[in-house]
Amino acid sequence: MMNIQTVTVIGVTGIMGANVAGIFASFGDAKVYCVGRDIEKVKRTIPRIVKSVRADTIARNLVPADFSMLEKCVAESDLIFESSKEDIQVKTEIAAMVGKSMKQHAVSGTGSSGLSINTIAKCYPENLRSRFFGIHMFNPPYTLQLCELTPTRYNDVQLKEELKEYLKNKLHRTVVEVKDSPAFLGNRIGFQFINEALQYAEKYKDNGGIDYIDAILGSFTGRTMAPLITSDFVGLDVHKAIVCNIYENTNDYAHDTFVFPKFADKLVSDGKLGRKSGGGLYQLVRYDNGLKRQTVLDINTGLYRDVIPYVFPFADKMKRYIAEGDYRKAFERLVNNHSQEADICCRFLLNYIVYSLYAAKEVGYMIEAADDGMAAGFNWCPPLAMYQALSTVADVPGLIRENLPDICWKVDIDELLAQVKPSKYDYRLYFKSGR
Repeated sequence: MMNIQTVTVIGVTGIMGANVAGIFASFGDAKVYCVGRDIEKVKRTIPRIVKSVRADTIARNLVPADFSMLEKCVAESDLIFESSKEDIQVKTEIAAMVGKSMKQHAVSGTGSSGLSINTIAKCYPENLRSRFFGIHMFNPPYTLQLCELTPTRYNDVQLKEELKEYLKNKLHRTVVEVKDSPAFLGNRIGFQFINEALQYAEKYKDNGGIDYIDAILGSFTGRTMAPLITSDFVGLDVHKAIVCNIYENTNDYAHDTFVFPKFADKLVSDGKLGRKSGGGLYQLVRYDNGLKRQTVLDINTGLYRDVIPYVFPFADKMKRYIAEGDYRKAFERLVNNHSQEADICCRFLLNYIVYSLYAAKEVGYMIEAADDGMAAGFNWCPPLAMYQALSTVADVPGLIRENLPDICWKVDIDELLAQVKPSKYDYRLYFKSGR
């Protein structure tokens, strides 16, 4: 296994940079140079890094630094991890700086969530390009273990395997090797689902819009957090950047589902980015007396209103059966209800299976990668496990043809479904009886 004793993390004052520094300092037990543009801000970030991994003892491993010290930090490091703004110009400039002082035996990586790894690699000197990889961890990495490892055309296979072993056995990551494709695999699958849910919120704005769709696709459908709440958690600006990158640089059957809706674009322009800005699709109102009120954007009026406690018979019955541990009856309610809400839910879950199979073929190297990606990166019921869940009550290929006729003529469904195999994940762990 790689002997990584000293690490430099660049961009440590950002949420992801701070959290990844904590992973290297705790699981990796490495000395970590925490580099930011303002060393005082870096010093204030150190307690947040310690808190992110719930281990006070790692404070001794964290060394604050700024860009004036970058050359020294890089020269002493066995691994350099860049976690800067998701901007190709920023990342290529940092890569060029790192390449000037990086040791010949060191490894370098970017935490980019979907920019071209090969483009960044070209900024390194020729003799170091083989040492550079995409190393995309998911936030928060202490909870979500997924790490997408993206090799470049320059990489040495043996070095890649050694890095994979280090990430897996030392940092305790679920490592999925992916191709250098926009958004890689996890985000491509996850944000296809999330962005289409956002489009459906606009489509059904007269039915309630945002909280209406979230109520249809809640935790009882195999995810920890409803999709549009997830978008607010991630940040609408990040969501927009991911889907726009996919839309501009790919052209698959789901291409139109990556169009970012205009109402959401206006929120981004207005600085309403989600949880980190105090409001986005949802807004939590806090009163002086300590009371809180959860509100949601009404797409028609542009104003925030109280979240509606929707009552959908199919959903209520699913939640009840899940609470009782009778998953078969829960899935029967979904498949056989045929209300507008049940049909929307069923369509989303079936397309989640289809698009996961499609994306795994395009971006991954094996179908199991989609399962690992969604389980370890999103904490969603993985697609192969979702297929098994629905198979307990219905013929899934038949359901797909019945519910997704517009998609079936665009892709070879038989070829995709031929990839299906038993999942190593238990679907029962992901379906919850809450909202």
